[in-house]
Amino acid sequence: MEESSGPGQTRGPDGKFIYTAASAQRDAEACELRARGWSYKRIADHLGADVHTIHDGVQRALRAIVQEPAEEVRTLELERLDRLYERAVEVLERRHVTVSQGKIIYEGGEPLADDGPVLQAIDRLLRIQERRAKLLGLDAATKTQVSGGVKYEIVGVDMDQLK
Repeated sequence: MEESSGPGQTRGPDGKFIYTAASAQRDAEACELRARGWSYKRIADHLGADVHTIHDGVQRALRAIVQEPAEEVRTLELERLDRLYERAVEVLERRHVTVSQGKIIYEGGEPLADDGPVLQAIDRLLRIQERRAKLLGLDAATKTQVSGGVKYEIVGVDMDQLK
């Protein structure tokens, strides 16, 4: 069962904030008023909420404004990568023959296969897969281990006098 904790705020049984349509609407209104130059205090008074709630709501609204176009761009980029991937697979699967000075090279009566375009297609496929993984956040963070030490040298002190 949900319990309300203020205008536009709903908390679940665990006490955690649940983002509802009413919350989103309040955040959007607070963001719009803030864009008009209203202070957080004035917005809080107007919406019947505390200043911290309004500030957090404006920040959520601003993140959403940035996030939605970013998701659209990510989707478009993934579609482009899919098309490039399909083209690279077509090149990979195509038969390639070795050509020298404008003539096909034969070996044993058969055209000599050219592995160069196949290897280039494989390289391109790997680069596309790497880009997709980055866009989707699939790569795990890389841990770097730093080794070594720090050496201190005391200058201007006679060590015999310290004994």
